[in-house]
Amino acid sequence: MTKTNLSRFSSLLLVLLVLCSAVAPAAALTVGDATVPDEAAVGSQVEATMTLTELYQNPTLEQWQLRGETELRDVTWSVSYVDQTGATVGREEFDGQNFTSSQISAADGTAEVRIRVTGTVPPVASYSYDPEQTFVVASLTQARAGGNTNAIDTWESHHFTSASDGARNALDDAQAAIDSARENSAGVGEAENTFEQAVNAYESENFDLATELANEARSQAESAQQSQQTLTLALYAVGGLVVVALVVGGFFYWRSQQDTHDPLG
Repeated sequence: MTKTNLSRFSSLLLVLLVLCSAVAPAAALTVGDATVPDEAAVGSQVEATMTLTELYQNPTLEQWQLRGETELRDVTWSVSYVDQTGATVGREEFDGQNFTSSQISAADGTAEVRIRVTGTVPPVASYSYDPEQTFVVASLTQARAGGNTNAIDTWESHHFTSASDGARNALDDAQAAIDSARENSAGVGEAENTFEQAVNAYESENFDLATELANEARSQAESAQQSQQTLTLALYAVGGLVVVALVVGGFFYWRSQQDTHDPLG
């Protein structure tokens, strides 16, 4: 590559880097520790906590507001502002499914924001086996001057009732049995069809039928696997008999050859 071409290539690379930096999103703040339940029963009380650090990564962003949303019911938010020494320099409490904080400013010495949300797990609007139905525990957004916003993160949890949980457990057991049978080369077509019916019943909120069909699918899969194992053992046994027969036959043939003598000898 000539010096002129190298210079042109360098200029082009610089332009591309500038364009990429122009369209790339500004560095966002960091989510530190977050404790959110993986699942919870409908109507139960839950609590989740999140910590935000590195609040001012964007040099032009010296202050902003925090917004939060949740699908929990009877909600209480607690937002604590912590300085670099770990001391709490402020705290706000909010009720309701959404809130907007006061200005979070570097000038106030805030180096960390800790959020706690508590509330009641909402009813399930629509049941789904895979993926499992979830609700939003918390969704946090960074709001800047001028109306611009940056999504920080969203945390979701699986929610259930005692009836739906029992049906899901039966479905999980059936799926495991089908997978095991398939891995052992058993025919699982019948079990898969029954399992699909069970899933449809689950998603239609007919949990008793879903449990019954899931148990039937599991039994079908286990029966198919047992039949396959029996067939495999039978084939092994037949193969063993054939081998024994060949060995015995070969032995007697060898003996017969050894006993053969020339009558004129």
